[in-house]
Amino acid sequence: VQLQASGGGLVQAGGSLRLSCAASGRTFSSYHMGWFRQVPGKEREFVAAISWSGGSTYYADTVKGRFTISRDNAKNTLYLQMNNLKPEDTAVYYCAAKQTDYGTMKYDYWGQGTQVTVSS
Repeated sequence: VQLQASGGGLVQAGGSLRLSCAASGRTFSSYHMGWFRQVPGKEREFVAAISWSGGSTYYADTVKGRFTISRDNAKNTLYLQMNNLKPEDTAVYYCAAKQTDYGTMKYDYWGQGTQVTVSS
């Protein structure tokens, strides 16, 4: 599967953004999906994950209650709705996919990343 993330940009603290991740291929619905983020000089950080059906989701504590992960299998698209953004959310955001081990952090396919910048 090939992944293309989009929707990043510059937003003021307290604002919202919605990221999208378009997936190629006809088997998107068989993949568990996740969002990660990375700041230069730091390790990549888990943000949120969703099961292949969309029936299960989980989040990093840092974004819980502010971010919502969702998917539309008919459109082969993954989303991340980000509300009440904070300057510490500034990072490059990546979408990722895998077909097994839903509860682990190991993903097999990665998108190219989209920059999110939150100004104070």
